[in-house]
Amino acid sequence: MPYILSYGQEQDLNRVIAHFWIPLVFYAGIFYINYFIIIDRFLFIKKTWQFIIINGVLIAFFLLLKEQIEDIFFQELARKSSKNSEKVGPPLKILIYIQTLSYMAPLLFSIAIKTTKRWVKTEAERKEAANYKLQSELQHLHYQLQPHFFFNSLNNIYALVDSSPEQAKTSIHSLSKLMRYMLYETNMELVPLSKEIDFMKKYIDLMKLRVSDKTEVTYSFPSEDTGIKIAPLLFISLIENAFKHGVSASKESLINIAMTCEEESVLFIIENDNFPKKTDDKSGSGIGLKNLEKRLQLLYPNKHSFKTIVKDERFLVTLEIET
Repeated sequence: MPYILSYGQEQDLNRVIAHFWIPLVFYAGIFYINYFIIIDRFLFIKKTWQFIIINGVLIAFFLLLKEQIEDIFFQELARKSSKNSEKVGPPLKILIYIQTLSYMAPLLFSIAIKTTKRWVKTEAERKEAANYKLQSELQHLHYQLQPHFFFNSLNNIYALVDSSPEQAKTSIHSLSKLMRYMLYETNMELVPLSKEIDFMKKYIDLMKLRVSDKTEVTYSFPSEDTGIKIAPLLFISLIENAFKHGVSASKESLINIAMTCEEESVLFIIENDNFPKKTDDKSGSGIGLKNLEKRLQLLYPNKHSFKTIVKDERFLVTLEIET
C-alpha cells in the first residue's frame, strides 16, 4: 500500500514513515478496537447499523488524523507531493478511495478472525454440552439397570427360600459376586468382553438354580480372549428376559444362548420358548429391554443391529455390535 500511495516517488525515510508506519499503526488500531470492543458490543448482538456507522466514523477519523499528521510533521514531503502531483500519482478521489479500502482490510480481517474464534468456541461448547447430556443419560440408564437387575435376582432367590434353603444361600453368595462386578467394574466406558462373558456365565448358573428339570439351558461363548472391549451390561437384559418369559413351571422349555466374535464385531443370539406373562404381572416391568435399546442408540449409533421375532412359539433375539 505505501508503494501505491507514493507511486513514482523516491522512497526516503520521511515518506516511509508517512506512508507506511503511520498507516500501519492506524490499521492495527482499527483491527484491535474492533476485535476487543466493537464486534462484541455491536455486530454479535445484531446492532449492525451502529457497527457500520461507528467504523465509518473511525475510518474517517484516522484518514483525517493521517492528513493532519502529514501537514504538521511532514510539510516538506507534502510540498514535494504537490509539485509532482501533475506528473505522477493517482488523482485525489482515487487516492481517498484506495486509502478507505486499505482501512477496510484490517476491519474485515478482525471480523473474520473474531467470527471464526466465536464459531470454534460455540461448537466446542455445543459438543461439550451434548457429551455431558449423553454421559448423564447413560449414567441414569446404568443406575436404572442396577436396581432392576438386583430386584429380579432377589425375586428368583426368594422363590428358593422355602423349597431349597441351601440353594438360596448359594444364590445369595453368587449374587454378591455379581453385584460386586456391577458396582465396581462397570463404571468405565468400556470393559473387556471376557469380563462380560464371565459375568453372564455366573448369572446363567445362578438362574439355573431356580428352574426345574423341565428347563434346559445351553450357552456358547468365545473360549479365548478376543481383545474386544465393549460397553458393560448390554447383554444381561436379554438373558434376564429369556429366563422370565421362556420358562414354564409345567411345560418343557429350552433356552439357547450363543455369542460369536469376528474381528471387531460381536454377534449375540438368544432363543427361548415364548410364555408371555399376564398383563397384571409386574415382576419384570420391561425396563431391561427398553433400557438396552436406549443405551444402544446412544453408545452405538449406526453401529448395531437389534432384532426380535416370535416364530413357532419361540422368541428369537439377535444383537450385533460393531465395536
